[in-house]
Amino acid sequence: MDVPDFRTVTVEALAAQVRERTLSAAAVTEHALERIEVLNPQLNAFVALDAEDARSQAAAIDERLDAGEDVGPLAGIPIGVKDLADAAGFVTTRGAMHLRDTPPVAADSTEVARMRAAGAVVLGKTNTPEFGCMGDTYNNVFGATWNPWNTGRSPGGSSGGTSAAIASGMVPVGTGSDGGGSIRIPSAMCGLSGLKPSHGRVPSGPPPLGLLDLSCVGPMARRIRDVAYCLDAVVGPHPSDLRSLPAPTESWRTALDDPPLPARVLWAPSFDGGPADSEIVASCAAAVERLAAEGTEVVGAGTLFDPADSVSQAFVPMFLAGSIGPAFRPLLGTPAWDDVTDWLAVALEESFESVTVDTLARARQQCGELSMHLGETMSGFDALLMPTMAGQTPVVGGNGTIDGVEIENWVRFTPLANLTRRPAGTVCSGFTSDGMPIGLSVLGHQTDDVGVLQTVAVLEDLLGLDPIAPDIDAG
Repeated sequence: MDVPDFRTVTVEALAAQVRERTLSAAAVTEHALERIEVLNPQLNAFVALDAEDARSQAAAIDERLDAGEDVGPLAGIPIGVKDLADAAGFVTTRGAMHLRDTPPVAADSTEVARMRAAGAVVLGKTNTPEFGCMGDTYNNVFGATWNPWNTGRSPGGSSGGTSAAIASGMVPVGTGSDGGGSIRIPSAMCGLSGLKPSHGRVPSGPPPLGLLDLSCVGPMARRIRDVAYCLDAVVGPHPSDLRSLPAPTESWRTALDDPPLPARVLWAPSFDGGPADSEIVASCAAAVERLAAEGTEVVGAGTLFDPADSVSQAFVPMFLAGSIGPAFRPLLGTPAWDDVTDWLAVALEESFESVTVDTLARARQQCGELSMHLGETMSGFDALLMPTMAGQTPVVGGNGTIDGVEIENWVRFTPLANLTRRPAGTVCSGFTSDGMPIGLSVLGHQTDDVGVLQTVAVLEDLLGLDPIAPDIDAG
């Protein structure tokens, strides 16, 4: 059976071919394994693989289909699971040396279990920075992942292993998580469309992660209709996630069949008034102009938030001390601390010394204030549009550049959606002069995931881009 290049076929169409028996799940899985064998040495997107188990999963799906069973909407779709989430039979290292020798887990996370129940074939784990701590993907356990668009550059992070695997055609779908931009950053840097859902749409855990974390999880794919198609299989409440939202009553994929043009949007080239790369801003502005040419009212915005109040002041203590700090504090003063990613160790030590209960309480209060201000600012608008990133794609281990100059806060735009728990998407608006994809962000109102998906779909259709990374020399 001739399996199409995963970059040239929709997930929906590929699964339909498996269900209709014009393709077998076994053939699709074998194609994925062959792509991984050829490309992964150059990209290091997958860090764990169980080919024999994947073949067994695919054979079981084919047997069920031959017996007339309905195996689900993701019939035979091979997936990679970001190494922050559990997948049965694999070690969840979280990119951390102190977890690399822990036993394989016995059960899937909720999202992975739901994808598997919908017919997906779990191939293995994809790379992530240690505990998803940055907008790049490298760690001391597995090393760096590289961008298929340019193997000297970063694929973004922290879901960089998944984005590289999808953009290179190793798999059509993977899982991601987003605690400060970790779905949107790598999607933008690898030419994918992506969505950070509202917190609680796709349950995190088990184990329970509580109410106060910044992160949420969701599927990743090349195009937004495929993201929505996968979301239909995984959204809905679960007791392990205290933020769980009710299941939608209608298909999110169907909502994108004929998406409405947004009536009125707010366009902010730099919502905090700080610097943003001129090539990125120009590309995003041109995409926004396409909306305006179709009839959307576009209102330009200056600084929406005082940089002195704001996003980084709330995000840094909540992420370091509130979200990942508890996992690292027991390592401080032990030999295991020497194996923590260098910059993360420094940042954590500083947070342990400076962040108090009062600091975290103030940060959470700031989240509420940011949310209130954002709600007032967006009143009367369908979405807030802005560049996904302030800076251009860095080399692995470096910082992104703004007008050619490296700058540390090149990904500072994305945490706003996490702090305010808004759904936010990204779509490719064009390319830099050196051929790297540029992302335009669509930030929506509270729980308006469908509205964000529809606006991203409209932009995909209007811009007419279908970014496919150049083939990598397997030699």
